[in-house]
Amino acid sequence: MDITSQLEEKINNKTKPLGSLGILEKLALQIGTIQNSTEPKLIDPTILVFAADHGITEEGVSAFPKEVTHQMVLNFLHGGAAINVFAQQNNIALKIIDAGVDHDFDSNDLIDCKVARGTKNMLHSAAMTKEEVKLSLEKGKMVIDDHVSPQCTIIGFGEMGIGNTSSASLIISSLCKIDIEICTGKGTGLTEDQLTLKINTLKKAIEKHPDTTDVMDVLQKFGGLEIVQICGAMLQAYEKKMLIMVDGFIASSAFLAAYKINPKIIDNAVFCHKSAEPGHIHLLNYFKATPLLDLGMRLGEGTGGAVAYPIIKSAVEFLNKMASFADANVSTGDA
Repeated sequence: MDITSQLEEKINNKTKPLGSLGILEKLALQIGTIQNSTEPKLIDPTILVFAADHGITEEGVSAFPKEVTHQMVLNFLHGGAAINVFAQQNNIALKIIDAGVDHDFDSNDLIDCKVARGTKNMLHSAAMTKEEVKLSLEKGKMVIDDHVSPQCTIIGFGEMGIGNTSSASLIISSLCKIDIEICTGKGTGLTEDQLTLKINTLKKAIEKHPDTTDVMDVLQKFGGLEIVQICGAMLQAYEKKMLIMVDGFIASSAFLAAYKINPKIIDNAVFCHKSAEPGHIHLLNYFKATPLLDLGMRLGEGTGGAVAYPIIKSAVEFLNKMASFADANVSTGDA
């Protein structure tokens, strides 16, 4: 009997009607299959938050100024952000990575993977060079290898970067062939007029870089340093058989790129929540994915993964600890 059949038998023989734990049963099956075990474990849960600046902010696509990126990195390091609170609440290790912030930090708690001091303005040139894309993918993989516990079985990814919803919108629009108007939302809280400006700006970026559909080309023209590093880290997490907690809109754009590079990564993905960014539902539909939560969140930082983690843990707990009909001397429905 293969591992899938063993897990299905174990799940179906718990003291409950068939399928009555819904998505938790699907999660238990998925996690057990990834770990090739009927007794899977969530060990050393970790969330990695990658931060970088974006040249497109010069065009007024964000309600917040560029310097908020490095200010929020400092907030992460000082423990004051939402992701700090939720990670601590759920005993999740949290690591912060400088993928390309336009600031010089002095902290031993920050993982330095700076490739550049932000991307270039994509209205004037590609956001990144081919070499920066390649190096960013490599650095993302390196973070998994060098800064995550070798025993880790579940990992999430967050981001910080003023302007990065613009990058994510362009990535999703290009790779899923969805109109940019549909993929673009208010990000950090734009007014209607500011949203119109943002959409028109992203249309100009597409006009500057037409027919961009190859994943590496898309990342070079429209990507963010943090998004590409997340993509590389996700690919390496898959190679290490980790369950991947996919956060909201921006982290999902990184996952989309990773999927285009290695479609098998979808087997390890849990889409933790539906972002309030309008483009996210189209990406979820693209993957035919049902998110665990819909709380109207659109913060990023990996917060959706941290909040969803207890649900994932519940799937493993029932599989490992709930009695079977035989154990509990309970009659089955066909007895």
